[in-house]
Amino acid sequence: MQQKTDALRLAGVVKESIVDGPGFRYTVFVQGCPHHCPGCHNPQTHDFSGGFTAQTDQLLASILKNSLLRGVTFSGGEPFCQAHALAALAHDVHAHGLDVVCYTGYTFEQLLEGGNAENGWLDLLKETDVLIDGPFVLAQRNLLLKFRGSNNQRILDVKKSLASGQAVETEL
Repeated sequence: MQQKTDALRLAGVVKESIVDGPGFRYTVFVQGCPHHCPGCHNPQTHDFSGGFTAQTDQLLASILKNSLLRGVTFSGGEPFCQAHALAALAHDVHAHGLDVVCYTGYTFEQLLEGGNAENGWLDLLKETDVLIDGPFVLAQRNLLLKFRGSNNQRILDVKKSLASGQAVETEL
């Protein structure tokens, strides 16, 4: 049986992070972002032609090597620019009992409205447990926020948000 694999364009990974969501996390930084937020923490991830290619099956194998992980975080860059491959990886991560946190410069409402089969946004949303949404706004920068950079960004419970059709905030 041939194993299905999807390619991702990455800026890098952090195999053990405590700043990208709750608990020990494996953080995947995707390459490419259309938002170009002034003051972005990861401006090197904006160029869609930068970074390197990685296969989701190889990432999953690396993730599963660490039994102390609580979950995986997708950051960037903009994860929703590679939604299909990340949704497949998130599905496999869930199958191994780990949770998924995803950062995005889009709002939950934009993802719902713009999601379709072609871009895969809804597929990635359905495989995300917690969404940290909204662009980084330099004028609203707040160093005291947990897992966020600016006051406009929200921490959302995606399952409850999808069920209700509106953003439902949560705490981590």
